[in-house]
Amino acid sequence: MGTSIQNWEGNIGSKPEFKEFPNGNKEPRRLLRLNVYFDNSVPQAAGGYEDKGGFWMNIDYWHKDAEAYSRLFQKGMRVTVSGRVVMDSWEKDGEEYEALKIQANRVGILPHRIESVTLTASSQAQNGQQPARQQPQPDVYPDDEMNY
Repeated sequence: MGTSIQNWEGNIGSKPEFKEFPNGNKEPRRLLRLNVYFDNSVPQAAGGYEDKGGFWMNIDYWHKDAEAYSRLFQKGMRVTVSGRVVMDSWEKDGEEYEALKIQANRVGILPHRIESVTLTASSQAQNGQQPARQQPQPDVYPDDEMNY
């Protein structure tokens, strides 16, 4: 049975959780855990949307910048998640539990409800270096005679 990458869109339902795990002599492994509600919004004739049944899913996002992301992502934020669904199992108080979760390979912030964005200076600018400028590229359009 193969595992395929899927894409979902939903809202973060709780404060993001950051964990760090030892990795021998290497950099520690960093985990960002999100709890996301993936809705099934259907447009209504009178305007607006009606939720026709969505689902909650835990998201595990292993990334070197997970700690910074845990401060960036917020409850209520709209995100897109790309990853695969896996079965998670654990034991608690002598009982076995299982639940589906998403192992994300990408989590992106969608602009819904965002009022402003502030960027930090690039590492080059912080070191007093001028970032390399890119020359504008001419617009390239496919040949109209080509069959795609």
